[in-house]
Amino acid sequence: MDEEGARMGAATESSQIISMASGIRAVVITVSDACSRGERKDESGEVLVRLLKEIGAEIVLAKIVSDDLEPLTETLRQSADRADVNMIVTTGGTGLGPRDNTPEATLRIIEREAQGLAEAMRMQTLKYTPMAMISRGVCGIRSGTLIINLPGSPKSVSESFAIIKPVLPHAVALLAGQPHEAAE
Repeated sequence: MDEEGARMGAATESSQIISMASGIRAVVITVSDACSRGERKDESGEVLVRLLKEIGAEIVLAKIVSDDLEPLTETLRQSADRADVNMIVTTGGTGLGPRDNTPEATLRIIEREAQGLAEAMRMQTLKYTPMAMISRGVCGIRSGTLIINLPGSPKSVSESFAIIKPVLPHAVALLAGQPHEAAE
């Protein structure tokens, strides 16, 4: 394939991803004590909102919460059970720190895990940093909503999102009950 053909193929693939993503209605949750207290700007949440909008997702809600387990669990539950939401993406709270509770909150509310997403992110981001080994983020499904935990730094959000971006529209379409062939 010549260079122009490769560019056209990439552009077509990119436009297919964007057009398929128009059905994504997302909640972005930044999990950070410092951001929730106004001590630090929420850069990772802003990056995540931008990345989702770039693939045509509608941002239903962007919210900052503390690392407290119970309120985080309830925020995830309420967001997943909304009829106008089919994806929740969190940023932060996935490390080894004593207040990193995002995976535990997510595991409390999901009905099924989507392990391949979390595995792919860890495996691929390990190429950029050995710190990927200590990310505990999980992914799963509740009430037809895909829930994805991303790390808390803007750089990690960008790198992790790039890995899962190609499958997000397809995953959301399948969760909406579209046949496999129609979701592609």
